[in-house]
Amino acid sequence: MKVMVDGFNLALAQGTGVATYARNLTHNLKALGHEVHVIYGMNAAQDRSAVMREIGFYDEPGGARRFESVRRVSDLISPLFRPVTAYQIPVSGLVINREFAPKMPNFDKLWNAPKLFDRAHRTFGYFRRWSSVNPASPIQIMHWTYPLPLRLNGAKNVYTLHDLVPLRLPYTTLDNKRFYLKLMTAIARKSDHIVTVSETSKQDIMALLKVPESKVTNTYQAVDIPSSYLDRSIEELKGELKGSFGLQYKNYLLCYGAIEPKKNVGRIIEAYLAGNVGKPLVIAGSTGWKSDQELRLLSGVEGERLLKRRTIIRLPYLSFVQLVNLIRGATAVLFPSLYEGFGLPILEGMMCGTPVITSNLGSMKEIAGDAALLVDPYNTRDIKEAIMALVSNSPLQSEKSALGYKVAACYSNERYRDRLKSLYETIAGCSEDARFADTTSAKKVDVPGRSRELESS
Repeated sequence: MKVMVDGFNLALAQGTGVATYARNLTHNLKALGHEVHVIYGMNAAQDRSAVMREIGFYDEPGGARRFESVRRVSDLISPLFRPVTAYQIPVSGLVINREFAPKMPNFDKLWNAPKLFDRAHRTFGYFRRWSSVNPASPIQIMHWTYPLPLRLNGAKNVYTLHDLVPLRLPYTTLDNKRFYLKLMTAIARKSDHIVTVSETSKQDIMALLKVPESKVTNTYQAVDIPSSYLDRSIEELKGELKGSFGLQYKNYLLCYGAIEPKKNVGRIIEAYLAGNVGKPLVIAGSTGWKSDQELRLLSGVEGERLLKRRTIIRLPYLSFVQLVNLIRGATAVLFPSLYEGFGLPILEGMMCGTPVITSNLGSMKEIAGDAALLVDPYNTRDIKEAIMALVSNSPLQSEKSALGYKVAACYSNERYRDRLKSLYETIAGCSEDARFADTTSAKKVDVPGRSRELESS
């Protein structure tokens, strides 16, 4: 089939979990034999010259500026009266694009519609009107990897809703909750199908958006780390950890991801300090909303002392190879998040053979099963005791590492492709009326992380 995927998150300068999802989706769709098209909303204006279209696509390293201020009234009004037309981006090799290779999807053709996502967002915000895009050639399935008020004309429009965090934990995000609920409700009504990444999120979508079970499918995600990153020898890894970060192999704890209330970094720091662990805590990731509140224990004189003595080490956004090195070299990955749609760091840690401490709630418990140490993310003492138990118990580390490998294998690309294949065949085969029927076409997905499945594997 001809499948199109949006490049909304793929165009961001710093990757996100949704960007990783979109990239993995394109790679697995290609592996299934589909023809993959990717549509961006870069700010570069359409140009008749193929050369300038290719140059313009790479001219802004940061990619599309999300929800940038509209400079002209026509930017806002034009989508109300006519669908947006995308134009193809040539890939001739004129532009030396190796700089972008790690962030690029796997594609057959690239398309751009100037300011597509920004215009659609504002049109929906002001007028509650859905925007549409005309494809240059017929597309069977349009897979939007993010909740966007957009449709591709002539295609089955599928939307991935990773979670409903702004509704479940409204105090942890800056989203306009009224706007968000209207958008989610509209997607639930207008979509041909909804995809999500855990049974926890599926239940939320069904309960909060009143979506019938036949219209939402949980495909989970694939965890994918290049073998070249995982095959580096321990000696080479030790040297890189020492040279890049001044860290000793298996002698530090790692917490990574955007620093925001949902990630629970404040309680992680509090639990770590209370445990007097004797190993540094590395916090890697860019700062987000309320990061100053999460990092409050690192401010003032005492905070400066902790940072100066490298009791706690703060690292900014890292390249993926640097992050994998940190994961492989850590004693444990700490991920007691308050809420997640999936929880990719859990599986990344497990795939690297590193024990994981995560939450006993929602998708995190669902994904990790008993292969991780599960804690109450709201209970600092519980987090502290898990850290101390893991750090002081080598057999426990080995046990969780071995179980983690098995769980990570359940989220391989091969298994993910099986779920995608079934999903796309169902979507392509169902009629407009059938998609609302109460059928079992949306197959139920077993939870791979449970101990009973590990025992049988």
